[in-house]
Amino acid sequence: MPKLPKLLTLSLAVSLSLAACNRDPAPATGAQGAASDPAANALSLDEASLPPVNRFQASDLDPGVAACQDFDAHANGRWLADHPIPGDRTTWGSFEMLVERSLAAQRQLAEQAAADPDASGVEKIVGDFWATGMDEAAIEAQGLTPIQSHLDAIDALADGPAVAEYLRAAASRGEGLVFGFGPNADFADSTVNIAYASQGGLGLPDKTYYFEANHADKLAAYGQHVARVLELSGVPAAEAAGQAEQVVALETRLADKSRSRVELSRDASLYYNPVSPADADALTPNFPWTAFFESQDVEVPTMFSLAMPEFHQEVSAMLADVPVETWKAYLRFHTVDDASPYLAEAFAQENYAFYGRTLRGQQDIEPRWKRTLATLNDGAGETLGQLYVGAAFSADSKARMEQLVDNLRQALRARLEGLEWMSDDTKRKAMAKWETFTPKIGYPDAWRDWSGLETGRDSYIGNVLAAREFDYRWNLSKIGETVDPNAWFMPPQTVNAYYNPQANEIVFPAAILQPPFFDPEADDAMNYGGIGAVIGHEMIHGYDDQGSRFGPTGNFENWWTEADAAGFKTLTDRLVAQFDGYEAADGEHVNGSLTLGENIADLGGLAVAFDALQQARQGQDDPMVDGLSQDQRFFLNWATVWRRNFTPEELRVRLATDPHAPARFRAIGAPSNLPAFAAAFSCQPGDAMVRDGNERIVIW
Repeated sequence: MPKLPKLLTLSLAVSLSLAACNRDPAPATGAQGAASDPAANALSLDEASLPPVNRFQASDLDPGVAACQDFDAHANGRWLADHPIPGDRTTWGSFEMLVERSLAAQRQLAEQAAADPDASGVEKIVGDFWATGMDEAAIEAQGLTPIQSHLDAIDALADGPAVAEYLRAAASRGEGLVFGFGPNADFADSTVNIAYASQGGLGLPDKTYYFEANHADKLAAYGQHVARVLELSGVPAAEAAGQAEQVVALETRLADKSRSRVELSRDASLYYNPVSPADADALTPNFPWTAFFESQDVEVPTMFSLAMPEFHQEVSAMLADVPVETWKAYLRFHTVDDASPYLAEAFAQENYAFYGRTLRGQQDIEPRWKRTLATLNDGAGETLGQLYVGAAFSADSKARMEQLVDNLRQALRARLEGLEWMSDDTKRKAMAKWETFTPKIGYPDAWRDWSGLETGRDSYIGNVLAAREFDYRWNLSKIGETVDPNAWFMPPQTVNAYYNPQANEIVFPAAILQPPFFDPEADDAMNYGGIGAVIGHEMIHGYDDQGSRFGPTGNFENWWTEADAAGFKTLTDRLVAQFDGYEAADGEHVNGSLTLGENIADLGGLAVAFDALQQARQGQDDPMVDGLSQDQRFFLNWATVWRRNFTPEELRVRLATDPHAPARFRAIGAPSNLPAFAAAFSCQPGDAMVRDGNERIVIW
């Protein structure tokens, strides 16, 4: 189901198994939506039973591979060989190990919430999701009953206008079957939310899957999956095969007018196309937007963003010239396919067989408890987040992080002031943006109010659909309102971090503040090479090729002189070429354009973190540990963060769709451009990890 993305939120890593995430806590008031208090709930964790964290160990190093030749193999090769990918995953490494730890903690909390018959508020929501998600017998007994009314409505559609009316009705329930819709800060005034409509409607990861020869096998497998889902939903096998062809043809037509992941990740302006509803109605006469706003109980605005207008024009045309029977097959398939993870086992297994095993190489379906937590995190993640921070996040960690953030800010300031390629005029504006950076650490200042979400113990998918509609309605209420500066886009139990250019904020959920990223017991070198580089990474996103298009207040504006903009592009083009040169597997290379923003953030973030470490340790002796210097341990922990195995299928998907380079190239890419790395390991000109002259890139 297409959902409107957080348009420009730039994360450290792609989402793992979770969906998708300050001040000192104020006294609790007991109400949902009250000021955050990590100690407000009575649930607790058995720390001893949680999976171990993944710290750097000197014994992991491979002395047979020189650090100056292949730093990833030197630092991570042994570990990767000894830690194959578990059957229920498609990747395995530092991120995934922390996710497993977070999931284990979440499971304990969900079980405790479900066991309390008198639970209320967020504990009741968590307990209801957990209890119904784990009740396999009830899920099997219900079959398609929870969505049968939707299927009956689809079967009754008679023509294009009826299809348009169904799309409006489905959207009002939070089911964006063809396009995404929701609020986001106005590009021209980042203090106010406006409505955005985006492209959607595709079952495959990117438009390229419908056209490029290297994805032909996945497209064929997708057609077979569509047929199997239709057959499971009650369509006779012979009819299902024909309908599947129609569905794929319809999506191919949508894909032809869609923008690719590369285009969307590298041109933020594609999301912003302000139009009046009347002008939008004229552009898409068979899907009038005035009627759409009215159907969503949203006041018709004077302006909204109809992003990717050519896509919406095509949808309008298709409502007139695509046979209604084809639309019915498409809507039936996506309705059932979207619900499959929450339905009987036959549906869940088919969903896994294509999206997990065929598309990404996942050998086994995740156990039900993990799938249930993923559903809860997707539908009502902050409810569980409130319980998580109360049991798993310490005030000491928050205080240490605040100090690290401040040290990184000062190091970034020094680098900005010292830039030789940027003029004073542009530099002053870059510094104005630096002045307005806002860090958020651990958890929100105030929890979201979940009162009004009715959940129970009768139906798993019933809870899913209730949360989906509740969340959609909550989002719609933001349209036309002032942007909430306290909002978070990830719940605290998420192992990730992000930068939001429209708020100029960097955000670090509680769950990432563990080794190898952050360890209160570790020395400075390890923490600056881990979470310090992550902090620097998120700060630099404010100055990457897209973040740099937003000014200090978060508005989409040009604050560059022409000469500086041209110089910046020259530097970034070189970084594109550098990553284009990395071969990931079997002749397939990293896409330097797709990954540019993250590569800029890695390069600048690691450099800023190294500077901050030198400043923090100024005048102190080098605390040699295991025969390794401070600087060596800094870079080794950076590599530890990026130790990660991929299935071949998952790697193919990432190369086509992920704005982050595969982990191996993140471990070696930024260090190879830093003279400090070469000095730390006594590398010589000509070594593979040494870039000299024009090959070495310095941007920020």
